[in-house]
Amino acid sequence: MTANLTNNFEVFAPRLVSQDEIFTSGHRACQGCGPATALRQIGKAIGRELIVCNATGCMEIVASPYPFSAWEVPWIHVAFENTAAIASGVAAGIEVLRRKGKFYTNHEKITVLGIGGDGGTMDIGLQALSGALERGHDFLYICYDNEAYMNTGIQRSSGTPFGASTTTSPSGKASFGQKTNKKNFAEICIAHDIPYVATASVSHPSDLMAKVKKGAEVKGPAVLHVFAPCPTGWRCGSELTIRLARMAVETGIFPLYEYENHEYRLNVDIDELRDIREYADCFEKRPYMESQGRFRHLKNEDEILATIQSEVRERYMRLRAKCANVSGGRR
Repeated sequence: MTANLTNNFEVFAPRLVSQDEIFTSGHRACQGCGPATALRQIGKAIGRELIVCNATGCMEIVASPYPFSAWEVPWIHVAFENTAAIASGVAAGIEVLRRKGKFYTNHEKITVLGIGGDGGTMDIGLQALSGALERGHDFLYICYDNEAYMNTGIQRSSGTPFGASTTTSPSGKASFGQKTNKKNFAEICIAHDIPYVATASVSHPSDLMAKVKKGAEVKGPAVLHVFAPCPTGWRCGSELTIRLARMAVETGIFPLYEYENHEYRLNVDIDELRDIREYADCFEKRPYMESQGRFRHLKNEDEILATIQSEVRERYMRLRAKCANVSGGRR
């Protein structure tokens, strides 16, 4: 069904996606902001029966300059480190109030949503998230991943990929940039054996919104890892946000998959991955790496590029081997 939606996107999508805006316009995100696009898609998927717990980060800064807010639903600003702790507390509070008959609404399902960037999730907030997942609270946690601490100066995070130049992993005579691989956040969450974990990308909105709905409906903790390019931090054109996100999926850099009922499912199965050094489409003539200023210093570093390509393919093959029901088709 999703494949048909993509093939007929211009015809059907406006009629099938909610017109209600939960994350409204007028916020202060940069032009072409991937995370802001993700939040808009997430809001449309869940609707207004929603309480948002938002960590300090890009999306908190741009959406809540006092006394304004871009959120049309109850929203709580929390510190970097305790998003999941606050979300689990809200979920537990709702459960207690319902049991006592004191909750203000009769709606059966109120989604408690924790939101954090890659730094606030994979680095600073990982301990609180791990504890909340272990305790089994009924909430959905979404990490929007733009691969660095973008709102405080483009510092590296553990979500920053190997070779990327940031202000704290700068490229130059003594360094080629980030020296460690991107943390495999989804696999860390899967290791907690929770009901639902998935990856998604702003380049595949139907897939993303379907996974948000599924995660919101799950009883117990659910986690979604959303790939969301940042033109400012990636030093690329704002018009490339969606294209780069799609290229990341098609090269295998960010595969789209789910973990549900103890099984892996690959949502976009690609037999022949695009090469990170050679990929080009009819609009952008440069490969994925060269399209971004953070990687351009690697243009003639064949050995480093070969290492990155090899790691990407190995990770993808390991993931593919875990998927008992590789079906593809969802685009």
